Amino acid sequence: MNSHLSEILLNDPDALRIADHTASGKAMRDMDSDAQPREKALKHGCSILSTSELWAIILRTGTPGFPITSLARQLMAANQDSLHRLERRSRAELLKFKGIGITKAIQIEAVLELTRRYGSEIPDQLPKISGAKDVAAIMKDRIGNLPHEEIWVLLLNRANRVVAMRRTSTGGSVASVFDLKMILKHAILEDASSLILTHNHPSGNTRPSPADDSITQKCKKGCEALDIRFLDHVIVTAAGYYSYSDSGRV
Repeated sequence: MNSHLSEILLNDPDALRIADHTASGKAMRDMDSDAQPREKALKHGCSILSTSELWAIILRTGTPGFPITSLARQLMAANQDSLHRLERRSRAELLKFKGIGITKAIQIEAVLELTRRYGSEIPDQLPKISGAKDVAAIMKDRIGNLPHEEIWVLLLNRANRVVAMRRTSTGGSVASVFDLKMILKHAILEDASSLILTHNHPSGNTRPSPADDSITQKCKKGCEALDIRFLDHVIVTAAGYYSYSDSGRV
C-alpha cells in the first residue's frame, strides 16, 4: 500500500472500513450499498463514477430500506441524467423526492452553486471581451440555466479585459429588480473604463422585453454621465443569447 493511500485510511474511518471490507475478500455486491461508490472512488478515482454515484458520495446516507445509491439514481433518472435539468429544480421540488430532506436539498443546491461559480470564475489571465459571444461564453454556465432572473455587470479595463463580475440583483422567474446605482457603484469602485450589462431569461426566450429596453437605456445614460463606456446588454439563456450591440441598439 502506498504512503498516500495509507494516510487516507488513517485519517478517514469510512475509507478504512471500506478498505477492510475489500481486504476481507467480500465482493462489492455484498457491501453496504452506501459504501459502494466510495469504494470505487478509493480504488480508481472519482472520474470513473457515474453522476448518480458522485451524488451518492456527496449525500452520504439514505434512509431505512432506501440506500443513498437508490436515492441518487432516482434523482438523476427524474432529471433525465442531466445536471442542467436538476439545476432548474426549486428547493420545494427537491423535497418531494423520497429520502431528500432539507439538509440534502441544501447540499444539492450548494454543489450546483459551486459548479456555477467554477464555470464563471475569472482566471488569472483576465478574459478579453471582443464581442457578445465572449460575454455569453462567460455567463452561460453562471446564469443560463437558473430558474430565476439575475442581473450581472461585467467591468472592463481600457484593454477590454474583465476586471470584475458582480451580481447586482436577483429576482423571480419573470423579472428582477434593476438597480442602476449599484451597477454604477461597482464600476466606480473597480475604476472600470467600460461595462457590459447581462442577465438571463429563465423562459429560454432570448427576445428582449420592453423592461429590458428600458433598463438598457437607463444604464447607457447613467454611464454617459460618469464617462464610462456602456458597451452592451447581453441576454443569456442555456441555448443562446441576444446582444443589443449586435442588433445596433446601443
